[in-house]
Amino acid sequence: MSQNKNKLINLFIGNISNSAVHTILEKAIEEENIRKHYDKESLLSFEVAKKYRNKINPKNTSLPEKDVKTIKAKIIIKVNAELRLRISKGYQNINLELVSPVIDKLLKKTKIT
Repeated sequence: MSQNKNKLINLFIGNISNSAVHTILEKAIEEENIRKHYDKESLLSFEVAKKYRNKINPKNTSLPEKDVKTIKAKIIIKVNAELRLRISKGYQNINLELVSPVIDKLLKKTKIT
């Protein structure tokens, strides 16, 4: 059970991180076609993350504080790493200060916190 739960949590982290990255990128881009693409990708990743969240117990309540802190820390690391990579590739207007608020919002929507 524990191994399966850890796998589900890792899959959740990957998808929720992708959703956060695309949400932040969407706010950084002015071109409408690219923004729509980022919005679509963000929503898709969020829906997949919700499916994994529903498989993690307890499904309708928040997880233990220890798990929440670990999950949030891993998401922050992944999102910051991806955004810094994008910045190094020449992406502009990416606000790294949005990382924590966006992640908090997504975690609340998925009932992690």
